[in-house]
Amino acid sequence: MAINAVLLAVVIMLGLSLARVHVVLSLLIGALAGGLIAGLGMTDTLNAFQEGIRNGAQIALSYALLGAFAVAIAHSGLPQSLAGAVIKRIDAGGTSGMIKYMLFAGLVMMSCFSQNLIPIHIAFIPLLVPPLLLAFNRMQIDRRLITCLLTFGLVTTYMFIPYGFGDIYLNQIMLKNVGEAGIDIAEVSVVQAMAIPALGMLLGLLTAVFISYRKPRHYQQVTIDKSAHDAAIKGDTLSETASGAAMQSKLKTLAALAAIVTAFVVQLYTDSLLLGSMFGFGVFMATGVVKWREADTVFNDGIKLMAMIGFIMITAQGFAEVMKATGEIAPLIDGATNLFAGNKAIAALVMLGIGLVVTMGIGSSFSTIPIIAAIYVPLCISLGFSPLATVAIIGTAGALGDAGSPASDSTLGPTSGLNIDGQHDHIKDSVVPTFLHYNIPLLAFGWIAAMVL
Repeated sequence: MAINAVLLAVVIMLGLSLARVHVVLSLLIGALAGGLIAGLGMTDTLNAFQEGIRNGAQIALSYALLGAFAVAIAHSGLPQSLAGAVIKRIDAGGTSGMIKYMLFAGLVMMSCFSQNLIPIHIAFIPLLVPPLLLAFNRMQIDRRLITCLLTFGLVTTYMFIPYGFGDIYLNQIMLKNVGEAGIDIAEVSVVQAMAIPALGMLLGLLTAVFISYRKPRHYQQVTIDKSAHDAAIKGDTLSETASGAAMQSKLKTLAALAAIVTAFVVQLYTDSLLLGSMFGFGVFMATGVVKWREADTVFNDGIKLMAMIGFIMITAQGFAEVMKATGEIAPLIDGATNLFAGNKAIAALVMLGIGLVVTMGIGSSFSTIPIIAAIYVPLCISLGFSPLATVAIIGTAGALGDAGSPASDSTLGPTSGLNIDGQHDHIKDSVVPTFLHYNIPLLAFGWIAAMVL
């Protein structure tokens, strides 16, 4: 029996990723292997790969400009001002339960805003969290809960709200790839499709807050050496700007708020994150928050901030294009359809499970979508899933594994802030808690969405 080239390419890519080979190399090697096994030859395989790269260029450029915008926001001192305001409130209110839950709500809101309203992704965590650690310790808050609070906002917001990073994930990547794979997406509402999976994430959050981690946990009151902290994350412009108290003026904070509003409005009316980021950056320059002589440095640092994510997504688009060019997706779908024997419930569960494994291996839900969409869309059509259910399956399969992956920004980000005093283990305190509280309910609620939509 001949080995299916698409299946083998995915296995090679995933195996290399799990073996800690860099994701970009894993995708490239998997694509080359799939193309050669399918008989495309090296030239045709590379041509298909390059065509896919061109398709991912706009997404990568959007990320680059978003990175520049994020650095400019940090340059204004806004995140530092937010951290200072939270600390003052805690100092004024003591350690009462009300203050604690207000702090929880504030962390969730900031985490959500970092994906949509103030699109700086995980860049706010090294600025906001370390100054709060002594307050967390004083209130005996379990840091595993803080990880769950932050990861909830980092994942749920982009997979449910189509603005900022959500616009990239839901519209520019998922709907684009689903449409190119053969489904009419004109009448598909991504919010409706992802509402039930998002409820699963909310259930996981409530479980973490009110059941799993409500007991006090004691930490040593380690004095955080700020200079050591800055040195540990040297090269991150966001942290370097955090050490400059001169950047925290009210004028610059107001300018940052004006830039955020401008970027949001432009994105809303033009449906372009690229233009929104560009106009927002323009506001920073026009108000003098980012001076002309600093513009190149800020812009370059922003590109560096998002470059790796952009490269991974571009490479994933190339991988997906090679898989389409092999012509072996259809036989794979036919074999899978016969295997499931028309059982939609089992098929949906298997597709979601594969998405969990692939995303955990790659570490990026954004990069998973182009890979699985090319395979899942024809399979969903053959099994009779509605367009809405198909989008729910693919969107959930892509998001599954983001929380809980050792290589994901959604776990690495919280660890970078919470482990500054050496009392927060990445695997035990970030990866395992987020896997249990988000992947399991997301898998269940994604399956429910596939069945009812």
